Amino acid sequence: MRLHRLTVTAFGPFATAQEVDFDALSGAGIFLLHGPTGAGKTSVLDAVCYALYGSVPGARQSPGTTLRSDHADPGTATEVRLDLTVGGRRLEITRRPEQERPKKRGSGTTRDKAQSWLREHTADGWKALSRSHQEIGEEIETLLGMSREQFCQVVLLPQGDFARFLRADADARAKLLGRLFDTRRFAAVEARLADRRKAAEARVREGDERVLATAHRLAQAAGDCPDLRDRPLPRLAAGDPGLAAEVRAWAAVARVGARERRDIAEYALAAAESAHHAARTALEDAQELDRRQRRHAEALARREALAAEAPARERIRERLDRAARADRVAPALDLRGAAATAHRQAAQRAADGRGRLPAGLAEAGAEHLATVEQRLREELGALGAATRAEARSTEIGRELAALEREARAAEEHLHEAAAWLEGWESRRAGLQRHVDTAQQAATLAEAVAGRLQPARLHLAAARRRDQLAGQAETAAAGLLAVRERAGAAREHWLELKETRLAGIAAELAAALTAGEPCTVCGSPEHPVPARPAPGHVDRAAEDAARERYERLEDERAAGERALAAVRQARDEAAATAGEADAAELHALAERLTAEHAEARNLAGGLHAAAEALARAGREHDRRQEVRREAGAAAAAAVSRREALEKERASLEEELSRVRGDAPSVAERARVLETRVRLVAEAADAARRADAADQRLKEADDRLADAAFKAGFDTADAAVAALLPESEARAGRQRLDGWAAEEAALTDRLRDPETTAAAALPPARPDLARSALAAAAARLRTAGSATDAARTRCAELDALSRQAETGLRALGPLRTEYERVARLAGLTAGTSADNERRMGLESYVLAARLEQVAAAATVRLHRMSGGRYTLVHSDARARRGARSGLGLHVVDAWTGSTRDTATLSGGETFFASLALALGLADVVTDEAGGMRLDTLFIDEGFGSLDDQALDEVLDVLDSLRERDRSVGIVSHVADLRTRVQAQLEVLKQRGGSVVRHRTGGPGGPG
Repeated sequence: MRLHRLTVTAFGPFATAQEVDFDALSGAGIFLLHGPTGAGKTSVLDAVCYALYGSVPGARQSPGTTLRSDHADPGTATEVRLDLTVGGRRLEITRRPEQERPKKRGSGTTRDKAQSWLREHTADGWKALSRSHQEIGEEIETLLGMSREQFCQVVLLPQGDFARFLRADADARAKLLGRLFDTRRFAAVEARLADRRKAAEARVREGDERVLATAHRLAQAAGDCPDLRDRPLPRLAAGDPGLAAEVRAWAAVARVGARERRDIAEYALAAAESAHHAARTALEDAQELDRRQRRHAEALARREALAAEAPARERIRERLDRAARADRVAPALDLRGAAATAHRQAAQRAADGRGRLPAGLAEAGAEHLATVEQRLREELGALGAATRAEARSTEIGRELAALEREARAAEEHLHEAAAWLEGWESRRAGLQRHVDTAQQAATLAEAVAGRLQPARLHLAAARRRDQLAGQAETAAAGLLAVRERAGAAREHWLELKETRLAGIAAELAAALTAGEPCTVCGSPEHPVPARPAPGHVDRAAEDAARERYERLEDERAAGERALAAVRQARDEAAATAGEADAAELHALAERLTAEHAEARNLAGGLHAAAEALARAGREHDRRQEVRREAGAAAAAAVSRREALEKERASLEEELSRVRGDAPSVAERARVLETRVRLVAEAADAARRADAADQRLKEADDRLADAAFKAGFDTADAAVAALLPESEARAGRQRLDGWAAEEAALTDRLRDPETTAAAALPPARPDLARSALAAAAARLRTAGSATDAARTRCAELDALSRQAETGLRALGPLRTEYERVARLAGLTAGTSADNERRMGLESYVLAARLEQVAAAATVRLHRMSGGRYTLVHSDARARRGARSGLGLHVVDAWTGSTRDTATLSGGETFFASLALALGLADVVTDEAGGMRLDTLFIDEGFGSLDDQALDEVLDVLDSLRERDRSVGIVSHVADLRTRVQAQLEVLKQRGGSVVRHRTGGPGGPG
């Protein structure tokens, strides 16, 4: 991350817009930020943090504080804009906090919400990315790889915080390190394992309690078992080690005793069932004898009763015979009744019909009424043509009204078209001017586009030229280093080769074997073989040196090829870009882009203007056609109205003769239709009454003849002999019942079994029933005992299986609990396996502190002239204190190790600065290796002497090796003579201002 430019307006102590050019300040590697107390030095750092994260560091973000400057004009908005490069992308962040501003209308103020903008610089200029606070915050934090707290500790290095860190206890150090490295997930693991341990323990205890509950239910199900009186259920509790064995043994004894009692009860039940069966058979025999004896006695009594009812049967039989003869007269009687009813109804309808007629027709006969009906129908038929004429007259009235509306509409269209056509010429000229302007803009856009593409190509070539120039310098420097290493490797190889050749005799002597000829002299005897001299070089060492030299030679050749390729590409880009630099080409491309965009915006309206002109032309043609059609429609309406009025006058003259006194032909027709209907109904009713009278006379004659043939003197006698169907059916049923009963009694008295039973002594079923009841009671008692024994066995079996299932399920639960408990104790530091009693989070923090101490030692060793070294201590603390976060300093001069809290002021500054820089390196690596090219160090230099200050500045100056720039925030006056680049914050009555100095003291600002 590299800062380029910061602009603050109405922020903190700055009333007006102030700009900080970090590119100019970073040229020297170190720059000084100084000014009077309260001028706003820290506000510059606050502005950087606010631009990135939307909030300022630490306590300065507390509730009730405001970022707006009290010196600013009410109309000036508070704003911070930061231009930076991060992750290889050039970004610009602009933020405005929530603030009050004067209302645009009226008095008073209104509150504006916080706003944010994020832009990225591309080859086409600045491109807007987002205006969302959340999206911008997530994008920046992703690119930086660190939170606001980490950024404030890593980039804005607060010396006071790290000095306190050196003197703090383990808990305070853990709090700071946990915030920087975000070790909450490890604490969450500890808590999660502790919760799982509690949950596993609860599940085991719950399983034990379920098994105990099942055991108590076993005891209840077993009841008062003799086998268990001497062995009651043991008193057990959840967690007892012998729980499973005790429950299994006691359940087995209970099941055996229950099965024995069940077998005894089943034997007793079988005996009771046999006795009950014999008693039931005896009762059935007694009941059958009693039934037969009672049946014989009842048959004798009923035969005597039937003999006493003989006269009544004879009377019923004679009554049914007379009713059968009278039934033959019933059809004629029904016919006469129907004829009488029809005669009464027809006479009533005829009287009603004549009552609705005029007085002259009240006594008229049917034939006279038919004649009157015919005359009225002829008169009604003559009204049909008049009805059609009247309907046509009404239709003509509607047509005249419609013609009047059409005439008015045509007149309105005519006036509207004429008014529109009056302004046609001026409207057409204005639209034509718009088309001409857009066409000229389109021509200009094409011309500018022809110049814009080459300008962009030249700009891209210039940027690539500059980039490749830097790459060529880097490649040349790397090639020089490789060449130096290759030369040194070659010299080393040649030295080793020369040394090996000098001692080659010893190497050959090592290969000699007694009795074998020498490869040099050929002698089989080797009296004094050469011995290797000190520092002897063998073949393997020489080959390794040669291989290293050849490898470096290959690297050198590859570097030369890469350098040649970069230089060739740079020359090609320079040939394309020309002599102009990238800034000039960028300005030209920006100007042409703006001109092209403006011309395209104007030319974009060409199509719309042409369409508007064409639409206006079509509207002009339509309006002229409307004016012509409206005139023709008005003339046609006048001609048609005159013809319709003439036709309606002729029809009205004819209708006045036909209507007479009626208001209309339809009303006249309705009156005639009513008269025709009444006369027709009266004539029909008179004809029906005459026919009904004739049918009544014929029915009387047929009734008298039928009564005589049936044996009755008169029709009234036949009517009196008739019986209702229900009464006749009841009489027949009584006769049939008497006959059937006589036959049944005869059969019953002739049955040999019944006769034999009547000869025996009276039966006693009550005694047999009492014996059966006693046997049934004994059977129920035995059944209940058997069912209870079987139920007890089933319950004991089911509960035993349930207890066994629970005991088996407890095995995995206990194993899981032991495993989780062991892990929880290990991560919490309470386990005996955890020798240092360190929790998981403390262990991770100790590892991080060890990395920080190692990185800080490199710089502390240099700043202290090789005297001090920071070491991490993971020794176990006393009395339950947090372990693993100890920090000590080793004094090379005295060889002693002491606590960092014993350092002096200057030594504390050395250690805290080294710790801050080391922490920055570790957090940077933790964040994914994001480059932090700009750092700030706040105060602490006043405690150093001149030599120490030089050493510290040398260390800070060494940061430039990583292309970093370091800003020092300090009041120390001596630094103003040592640091050339300076940013001075001046405190004034109207608000603070900033001033850049890039030379020495008193030099140009």
